[in-house]
Amino acid sequence: MQMEMFKESLSGATPQMDWSPYIKALWFDAKENWSKAHELIQDLTDKNAAWIHAYLHRKEGDIGNADYWYWKAGKKRPDISLNEEWEQLVIALL
Repeated sequence: MQMEMFKESLSGATPQMDWSPYIKALWFDAKENWSKAHELIQDLTDKNAAWIHAYLHRKEGDIGNADYWYWKAGKKRPDISLNEEWEQLVIALL
């Protein structure tokens, strides 16, 4: 799937069932459902999940918690907009 197709899917009511929890979390985040996005990602322990977790806490405004999750992901908090980071995440995880 490409970014354009993913963005088009945002007009739907639900994400595709066969998507990874990472892509589903980013889909719910784009639909302004931070809680569902966080619920999908919070118990996963790999670096990709940690990156999404960090992004979600950055979006929430909890920078201390975000920085912890960036550390777990092996990354530093980026100096870009949340929209740019969301796009980076989608591209990396599609």
